[in-house]
Amino acid sequence: MRWQIDWRASLSLVGTVVKYLALTMLIPLTVAVIYWEDVWVFVASMLIAVTIGLSLERLDPDPDLGPEEALLLVAISWFAAALIGAIPYLLAGYGTASTLAHPVNALFESTSGFTTTGATVLGEISFERHSHALLIWRQLTQWLGGMGIIVLMIAILPELAVNGAQLMSSEAPGPELQKLTPKIAETARALWLVYFGFTILLICILYGLHLAGQAPNMNLYNAVAHGFTTLPTGGFSPQADSIAAFSAIVQWVIIPFMVIAGVNFALFWHLLRGEAREMLNNTEFRAYTGAIAIFIAILSFLLARGAAPVLDLGGATEGLTENTVRQAAFQIGSLMNSTGYATSDFAQWDGHAQIFLLFVMFVGGSAGSTGGGVKVIRWLVVLKAVRRELFVTAHPDAVRPVRLGGNIVSEDAVRGIVAFTLLYLLLFAVSAVLISLDSARIGYQLTALEAISASLATIGNIGPGFGSLGPFGSYLQFSDASKLLMIFLMWVGRLEIVPVLALFVSGLDQ
Repeated sequence: MRWQIDWRASLSLVGTVVKYLALTMLIPLTVAVIYWEDVWVFVASMLIAVTIGLSLERLDPDPDLGPEEALLLVAISWFAAALIGAIPYLLAGYGTASTLAHPVNALFESTSGFTTTGATVLGEISFERHSHALLIWRQLTQWLGGMGIIVLMIAILPELAVNGAQLMSSEAPGPELQKLTPKIAETARALWLVYFGFTILLICILYGLHLAGQAPNMNLYNAVAHGFTTLPTGGFSPQADSIAAFSAIVQWVIIPFMVIAGVNFALFWHLLRGEAREMLNNTEFRAYTGAIAIFIAILSFLLARGAAPVLDLGGATEGLTENTVRQAAFQIGSLMNSTGYATSDFAQWDGHAQIFLLFVMFVGGSAGSTGGGVKVIRWLVVLKAVRRELFVTAHPDAVRPVRLGGNIVSEDAVRGIVAFTLLYLLLFAVSAVLISLDSARIGYQLTALEAISASLATIGNIGPGFGSLGPFGSYLQFSDASKLLMIFLMWVGRLEIVPVLALFVSGLDQ
């Protein structure tokens, strides 16, 4: 058995990715200079990252990528980004009692950032314990990871654009890649342009509310910070109370942007080109928006019946009020798209509401969005495939292809989607058991619902779970072994499992 992949070519281009990733630290460095906090942390981090990048580039001056090398490049680039992203955390925590001084904690926080998971090991989030620069870096990692690091590099680096189709297919969330323009680099730029545009729009609206006196604590720093983590469905916030720290109007503004983030960004490109029918006739888009509307109605009903002991920002516990509808809309918009923001501690809601939210977490956003989870289009295909099998069982001579939006879905695509869904559920279930067993080993009392939510929240890149893992809790109490398992889950969850497993299978010649 020997390794067949040209790892030098892949690592050489990983070095290029790392080198340019170091330049993004100029943003937190600027913030560090403004507040005069942790300046040396980001200067040193940039130097370390550039040195590592240049060293890796020297492994192969003229890299040539095949399909396997492209898979390896994508997989290692995401892990390398998490390692580089952990450097500022380690340096800032050096010599202090900060939880980020521990390497596993720093890697967990960085991986959670780049994979837009939003799970955190920070015991306390405040500007007294962490600098403005470090917290904005935490926000920025999610924005970089939202549309995809490799997609960004394809958009700006010609050496990666040559293999752009292979790379984007390996990184893009969802079962297929929609090519918007003749050149794949132009498609990457188009996607990032839409993503960037929505981010700027949200920042302007949030800061505009502050200037209008409607959001007193939504200053420019907070507006930028939350713009960085809403569109990538990340969920990190420099505020300990997440979006509950802001006024109701801020919450209403963020809800549609979370929903937008779960839509296939290619549809917005068509919309900007005057091709509105591409969006309106899209089967997944209609199913996605329909599901959100139904879920909000169900959760509003549960909250109106008293599912939450105390609702934030109003205190009403029963009745269909503006508060209950807002809380329901916000939590559905956040959890279905794996954003992880919260305006209420749903970990304290009753069992019926929590089980319903657990179901919502399984659904996920759309293919080609920044949302996590299984994805709506996969569930549509799985349900249609199951329906087809039941029909064929009753009518053995019938030939009935799976159709989606009037188009026939190829059998290869159906098998791939079913295989992914089964792998996802299997890995989720096994990981939940391992997390539960490891917690019992160290004497940490973890309920079955908490273990399930921990596994689902990390493999689905969702972030918060239930119990102590709720939206205002953290993952700090887990052992290093469980945290490393969750780091793996966040990594394979962002790359959607199959490319990572295919890499190991194809790379070995038996």
